[in-house]
Amino acid sequence: MDSNHKPYNHVDSARRIKDYLTSNKQDFEEVDTLPDRDKLTFSNGFYAYCSAIFVDIRESSQLPNHYKRPRLARIYRAYLSELVAIFNGHPKAREINIAGDATWAVINTPYKPDIDTVFSLGYEANSMARILNYEMKKASYTQPIKIGIGMSYGRALMIKAGYSGSGINDVVYMGDVVNEAAKLANYGNSGWNVPALVASEDFYINLNEHNQGLLKRDYSRKCYTGEVISTEMQEWYDENCK
Repeated sequence: MDSNHKPYNHVDSARRIKDYLTSNKQDFEEVDTLPDRDKLTFSNGFYAYCSAIFVDIRESSQLPNHYKRPRLARIYRAYLSELVAIFNGHPKAREINIAGDATWAVINTPYKPDIDTVFSLGYEANSMARILNYEMKKASYTQPIKIGIGMSYGRALMIKAGYSGSGINDVVYMGDVVNEAAKLANYGNSGWNVPALVASEDFYINLNEHNQGLLKRDYSRKCYTGEVISTEMQEWYDENCK
């Protein structure tokens, strides 16, 4: 977000630091689902169980060796646009963020069937990457992309952080759920025998029996992996992209 160039004052800074660390006015509430951003202040926060999905381009540091910046920018815009579109379509998406070449979302999943819907976001993202690579090849982009997709379930603390009074702030999700999804995404597609989708143990055990059957146990990482795609998107791909 844009800076408003408000001068820094170290005396005021010391007071703010003391207030944040010692104030008894901060209230952290346990809730069933994470609320909208406008419920947050600089003195409250909300705990809830939720799911996170994180999608990252594998070996993205090598892409500049294949494409100059204008072409690379086109790839990133197409890739990020469609990931955001997939995540934004979920009715219980609480947060969607872009971090470099990665996109992640926090989804409210108070009921077990909700976690299956997050799993569907993962395989839709995997199918979208196939369509993207097809269109890239048609447009003479010679180097396809690979993505890793990490999914996790756990407890998060949602807080507002930033400079009070400046208008510069953001929502921070504390806890292992987002970090774990990021680590799992980094593992996805990292080798010839590692599929794109990677789910944590807690995420896996909450999936329905059918979706569990699409994944295999990875004993080296204590997670579950699978090369899962959307049947509907694959049917469209078969009709239009071959």
